[in-house]
Amino acid sequence: MPDKDMSSIKDEDTYEALRDKGYSKEKSARIANAQASDTQHPSRKGGKAPPYEEWTRDELYDRAREIGIKGRSDMTKDELIEALRNH
Repeated sequence: MPDKDMSSIKDEDTYEALRDKGYSKEKSARIANAQASDTQHPSRKGGKAPPYEEWTRDELYDRAREIGIKGRSDMTKDELIEALRNH
């Protein structure tokens, strides 16, 4: 049963399904709310950026810094990719 903290969730069924799949609370909420909105289309393919595997470690580090991933200085390229995907 949803609690009061989930009052901003627009599509609680989608949110719960995503949480059951292991998505973070933040990511589940973003996706659930986007799917409930008539102006957003989360099922459409994303942007034209190349996959993270094609980025250099410095590019990955800069992106991690932009979004505030902690511990990024000590991360390898693979760890940065994982952290960015799980953010």
